[in-house]
Amino acid sequence: MDTPGWFVWIALGLVVLQALGLVPVIRRLRGSDSSTRSEARLDLLETIGSLLLLGGPLLSPAAAESWFRLTFAGFALMAAVYAVKGLHRIRARRRPTA
Repeated sequence: MDTPGWFVWIALGLVVLQALGLVPVIRRLRGSDSSTRSEARLDLLETIGSLLLLGGPLLSPAAAESWFRLTFAGFALMAAVYAVKGLHRIRARRRPTA
């Protein structure tokens, strides 16, 4: 199956935007507050997962072998990160703030 050229350019643009999104996350990793750093770690894993999710279909037509497995790894990583973020939000909602 031949991938249209416009799809490759759209996917490449999305990968570049995700890579540019790494800059503020890395800056937050260098911060002094531990809660900010832990949120930045989760954001870093989320960004890496989305890069894998977008990179799999982008690399498959360009290489001789199938790189589509990266998509599944990215989906699993993003699902795990979203589950942890959801648990953090539920835990924060249940804490009394007095």
